[in-house]
Amino acid sequence: MRAAPLRPLLAVTATVALAAGSLALATAPAQAATCNGYVGLTFDDGPSGNTPNLLNALRQSGLRATMFNEGQYAAAYPAQVRAEVSAGMWVGNHSYTHPHLTQLAQSQIDSEISRTQQAIAGAGGGSPRLFRPPYGETNATVRTVEAKYGLREIIWDVDSQDWNGAGTDAIVQAAGRLTNGQIILMHDWPANTVAAVPRIAQGLTARGLCAGMISPQTGRAVAPTG
Repeated sequence: MRAAPLRPLLAVTATVALAAGSLALATAPAQAATCNGYVGLTFDDGPSGNTPNLLNALRQSGLRATMFNEGQYAAAYPAQVRAEVSAGMWVGNHSYTHPHLTQLAQSQIDSEISRTQQAIAGAGGGSPRLFRPPYGETNATVRTVEAKYGLREIIWDVDSQDWNGAGTDAIVQAAGRLTNGQIILMHDWPANTVAAVPRIAQGLTARGLCAGMISPQTGRAVAPTG
């Protein structure tokens, strides 16, 4: 006897569902439209004991970044490499021991790069496609070895100076200079960098920029594809 009201109830439910669907369709393009460009956030020298703090700050701020890991630390902290991947970050090669590569023989450069490829893959970070030479120092010999391993060399457009003791305000201001496609140099270990992350996110949003991936084809920041 109580079955009669069911049809109006179904109609209301269908109407609500359709409305929700329409809202979702209307919202999705608006969200996508907020990304008027992409920038590459990069963090060198990890993983370390500070990596969990950095990853938490990035996750809470809705940011993704490229982590240029040293092979020696990837081997020492494999769980942190896996945590980077689980948090949606991309993992790049930053040499094994962070030497001045331009002062080494080609065989030594090869060892620095190949061992790091192996260490990161062994830790669960996949096979890196991006390489950042320590100190941004490169030459034809370094690039020859990079090519051997199918790596794209990535330097930077903006230096946050966090490695040089820059304060949180200065790091945020540095990120504020980024434009579409550009890349900023930061590091895994400074506390000031972790503190800057939420404000970096706010600044990017205010300027219609999103944190993207670095294209192995162009070496520029682009919309994430995975």
